Amino acid sequence: MLQALGNKMHGWPAIVVLGVAVFAMSFFGIEGYFSASVDTYAAKVGKHEISQQQFQDRMNQIRQQQMAEQGDHFDGSAFEKPENKRRILDAMIDQQLLLKANDDLGMRVSDEALRDAIASVPAFQVDGKFDPDTYRTLLAANRMTPEGFEQQQRASMATSLLPDAIGASAIVTGADLDRFLDLRLQRRDLSYFVLARPAPADDKVSDDEIAAYYKSHQADFMQPEQVSLKYVEVDDADLKLDAQPSEDELKKRYEDEKSRFVQPEQRLVSHILIDVPKNATPDQQKAALAKAEKIASEATPADFADLAKKDSDDLGSKSQGGNLGWLQKGMTNAAFDAALFAMNKGDISKPVLSPEGYHIIYLRDVHSGDAKPFAEVRDELAKEAAQADRERKFNEVAGKLADLSYQTPGSLDTAAKTLGLPIKDTGLFSRAGGSGIAADAKVIAAAFSDDVLAQGNNSGLINLGKDTAVVVRVDKHEPKAVRPLADVKDAIHKKIVDDRVAAAGRKQADDLLARLRKGEDLQTVAKSAGATVESASEALRMPQSAADLKLPMPVREQAFRMPHPADGKPQFADVDLGNGVFAIVAVDKVQGGDLAKVTPAQRDQLRAQMTQAYGGIATRGFIGILKSKTEIKIAPDANNKQ
Repeated sequence: MLQALGNKMHGWPAIVVLGVAVFAMSFFGIEGYFSASVDTYAAKVGKHEISQQQFQDRMNQIRQQQMAEQGDHFDGSAFEKPENKRRILDAMIDQQLLLKANDDLGMRVSDEALRDAIASVPAFQVDGKFDPDTYRTLLAANRMTPEGFEQQQRASMATSLLPDAIGASAIVTGADLDRFLDLRLQRRDLSYFVLARPAPADDKVSDDEIAAYYKSHQADFMQPEQVSLKYVEVDDADLKLDAQPSEDELKKRYEDEKSRFVQPEQRLVSHILIDVPKNATPDQQKAALAKAEKIASEATPADFADLAKKDSDDLGSKSQGGNLGWLQKGMTNAAFDAALFAMNKGDISKPVLSPEGYHIIYLRDVHSGDAKPFAEVRDELAKEAAQADRERKFNEVAGKLADLSYQTPGSLDTAAKTLGLPIKDTGLFSRAGGSGIAADAKVIAAAFSDDVLAQGNNSGLINLGKDTAVVVRVDKHEPKAVRPLADVKDAIHKKIVDDRVAAAGRKQADDLLARLRKGEDLQTVAKSAGATVESASEALRMPQSAADLKLPMPVREQAFRMPHPADGKPQFADVDLGNGVFAIVAVDKVQGGDLAKVTPAQRDQLRAQMTQAYGGIATRGFIGILKSKTEIKIAPDANNKQ
């Protein structure tokens, strides 16, 4: 189901759901990271503590995201470095500072904004409209309640309130745009030629030279510490289940759980919101109530939508005549909920006070809840019964595996024979991970833990998901060591020759560059080196067409780093193209950008991008001010431990 949900959900909802789905996964690495500290927090921001568990959860969430995004390129050892952990912790500190500032400034995520955000998630929609059944089903499949999900989503949205407000206040003037465009679209006339890769002065390398290079560069030839594992795996897909439930058992289950199959009552609602500031004075409260009472006394079903468009302070529903769609119990705050479900179809309520202000509610229609018949839900019940049996069996076998492997910590044989499960093995892998179960972060952590690696014990039960678990033990261990000279001799030979080629190429480029700077003609110098001069007129910083790609990017980048020509004389520089190949570049002319070619739409797009960038800079500055005024404590030695 997680995979199915992942295929449907994108953006921040997927991040929130994924973060909760991995909540129960055991964390690795953090124990050592904080092992020397007795503090129960990872950081304290003012009076608020960020617990180690919260930090572990965030690390797990980000690790899973990066593993999914990077696949085989994910570097587990780099992820576990203290500096990366500190970056993640710093981000959590920044988030808490913003949440505290929200409270101080009276900023909050309204129920309407939260409802609109959730309703806009495609995974919760049917035929383009929010569907409560789909919403509850997807959350339940991921062991979440609507209340829990909404709380997490509200917190997620809250962290963007101040950055959005700060970003909205950023101003990008026309002069700012022109200065940026003038640089971005600057044009340079340049010439260049590419030198042939030189032959080395000597391609013979003696054994003594190889041995000397090997001795002085041993850090380049280190074989990382590696282990291979033996393991016993419990996979619920391989477990034999008990007999399928009978019809009588399914019917009994239906009667026992009949309330599950009742479609909740839904109410079609519109409202008008009269805002009340969080720290409103008594006079402000009275004025808002008086305005709400006047609207409520005048409102009729026929003109309610027009009044909402005219008077409502809910920007999310105002343009739709106050329409909130079909609601069911629990989707709004308690006061709104109580008033709504006490009304009859066609009623317009008196003002109802909520944290957002006063609501005038119009109940447009009602759908009563009806129970689905047994025949309609029989297959669902049978599937649930089978799944429950599978989960029971899985938990039973996994529990026995954990017990047996603990009782005989020096071997997996007893557990495997008792449970009738095979002992499997992995290939050698390092802390960066390997293939199969060795790609899982928790398996890697267990494999290199002191208990498993140094003490030679079986690991504890490692959950690889809702339906797979393993116990591992080290089979082979190869410590970190320098690779034998015989294994790297050919690579060293090539490296020495390549270094000679690079040195020859560098000397040739330096000599030619010196001649040009003394005043020799570019064509003459290029011809003496057997090279052909190429030219590019009005080249831009970034290629704009296929023809622009003919200019090598390193040459282009070097040309735009060079000073402007002075006194009509070109500027010269060399460029290392790699593998001993160099190019010589001459910049002959520099012109500002042709701003007339920039369309209004492009200027608007750039203005939006610059505004966002300026807003980001201002937000970081604001967070810096908050940090300077807030006592922040990091768990002792947190940044120095692995």
